[in-house]
Amino acid sequence: MKLRIATYNIHKGVSSFGGRPRIHALKQAISCLHADLLFLQEVQGRHDLLAAKHASNWPEEGQHDFLAGDDSYHVAYGMNAVYDHGHHGNALVSRYPIASFSNQDVSDHAFEKRGILHCVVRILDPIDIHCFVIHLGLFAGSRKRQTAALVDAVKELAPSHAPVIIAGDFNDWTNQLSDTLRAELNVCEVFDDTISRRGFGTYLRRLAGRGPVLKPARTFPAAMPLLQLDRIYVRGFTVDNAQVLHGGLWSKLSDHAPIVTTLLLNKN
Repeated sequence: MKLRIATYNIHKGVSSFGGRPRIHALKQAISCLHADLLFLQEVQGRHDLLAAKHASNWPEEGQHDFLAGDDSYHVAYGMNAVYDHGHHGNALVSRYPIASFSNQDVSDHAFEKRGILHCVVRILDPIDIHCFVIHLGLFAGSRKRQTAALVDAVKELAPSHAPVIIAGDFNDWTNQLSDTLRAELNVCEVFDDTISRRGFGTYLRRLAGRGPVLKPARTFPAAMPLLQLDRIYVRGFTVDNAQVLHGGLWSKLSDHAPIVTTLLLNKN
């Protein structure tokens, strides 16, 4: 079975400079991704001030519901940051039914509210995919503790045989977290040169310090990506292809560029 996956930090549906609404253009662009599963960060569930200021260009519903569109898509929203005039968080938009979801608060301090959104997506009966939408903090110590919480959550919530997708904005521009996730959860990142790409010998050479360095793709800033912030980690899948969509239209929609990948579900 083939699945198309995307992850995207949408910058709360406004432009990076000037705070101009971009949510309608985002919806049109996202529809062109034809994603089966869409992992979203910085999703504005409610913002009374922007809704009043841009009444003719701001959706009445939350951005997660607006981007999901009609009833052919299913959506889960994890509210993380709450303030007087609204709230924002992470979301999953799915072509397949979301059997259950939960949101775990992993905030490290009061100024950065973060959460892990866990969704069980029923793609085939009885096959469930465990999806984790993540947006880690800006400080290295916070990211390390939040990664530990993510590892614990995956081990607790996803059976060892179950396919897993972890995607989002990791803010890990020095690439300090990938090896921990690989070792603890047996995942690979979709841009890895892993065993399935170059064979077990390459993997052993890498462990011995002689193989290729595994680096995620650059996704920030969207106009000319320099930093490796956004990731998709998978278990139980073979990566068919992966790409970053940047420049042009994408540079005007958010400060992050989306990652799109096609995955093949492994047979047990």
